[in-house]
Amino acid sequence: MSFSSFETFFKSLNPFPVLGKHISKESYIPLDLSIHNTELQTVDVSSSSDLETYIWQYIKTQNARVAYGGYLEQRGIYQRSDYFNASQTEQNQQEERNIHLGIDLWIKAGSPIYAPLRGEIHSFKNNTNYGDYGPTIILKHHIEGKTFYTLYGHLSLDSIEDLKVGVEVKQGEQIATLGKAEVNGDYPPHLHFQIIKDIQNNAGDYPGVSSAKDLEFYKENCPDANWLLRL
Repeated sequence: MSFSSFETFFKSLNPFPVLGKHISKESYIPLDLSIHNTELQTVDVSSSSDLETYIWQYIKTQNARVAYGGYLEQRGIYQRSDYFNASQTEQNQQEERNIHLGIDLWIKAGSPIYAPLRGEIHSFKNNTNYGDYGPTIILKHHIEGKTFYTLYGHLSLDSIEDLKVGVEVKQGEQIATLGKAEVNGDYPPHLHFQIIKDIQNNAGDYPGVSSAKDLEFYKENCPDANWLLRL
């Protein structure tokens, strides 16, 4: 299916809000965490607590409940982790993984996460590398003859207990809660939400950050998650 027809298909769906219907769309505010945000020059983005203070202050001053954004955003935060980048002597700038492929929803730990569409548990895993997803769930969706996947990262440990692959998930069903920095890869609490067309034999994990070199492939395989979030 072509990129344009895939977009048309997604926009024809009626997804359930991933954070629930109890949060109005007026309560969401866009957040720029790119290298182009000059405000971040005074924030130690390698510190989850410092970054959390910045994000929550931003949400408060905007009279919002949720901050969101990040699709194809080039970020400096990933430089803190060897999981994303080897030393600069081993790779050039084109190979540095720093372009975000999902949309982040920044909200307090323990917040419930809901399935936007019907599907089934494809896989789950606790991705424990520093700066990684932490507990992660991937749903498989087969709708109107089309198969695709959605990924939910930075969850609580409870979210992946007693899960079973293949179990049906109903649209609007709660599937998880958000984790704290201690378990979510050392980030301020948030959901990483990503659409994936071809899962490429991955299970419980899929790249959420790309290098410039690989970006064209990932832009095609991981389209804008806002096609479902509608923010």
